[in-house]
Amino acid sequence: QVQLVESGGGLVQAGGSLRLSCAASGRPFSTYTMGWFRQAPEKEREFVAAITWSGGGPDYADSVKGRFTISRDNAKNTMYLQMNSLKPEDTAVYYCAAGTLRTRLESTYVYWGQGTQVTVSS
Repeated sequence: QVQLVESGGGLVQAGGSLRLSCAASGRPFSTYTMGWFRQAPEKEREFVAAITWSGGGPDYADSVKGRFTISRDNAKNTMYLQMNSLKPEDTAVYYCAAGTLRTRLESTYVYWGQGTQVTVSS
């Protein structure tokens, strides 16, 4: 099993930045594709970004492309999401997830963190 713990969420003004972290423990972190998803109030959870086990081939949702950057440090068993130029519509609970395929589908991710709240004020 893999345990995932997100951190770095908080309250920020529009235009500001935050960096989320996802710390992993358990099975070897480096073998998993990692992803970020988010869920806004009264909305379904949606894909944000994903990265392969080697750090290659990052994929981004159109809504965050050019503003968010996903990265990972396998030596530290940690994945990151650098979020710049934040908008009020980015307000959501952000979840990290681990799986074996780099996809945008929730169902392909096996392990999930508990989430961290990001609130962007206008």
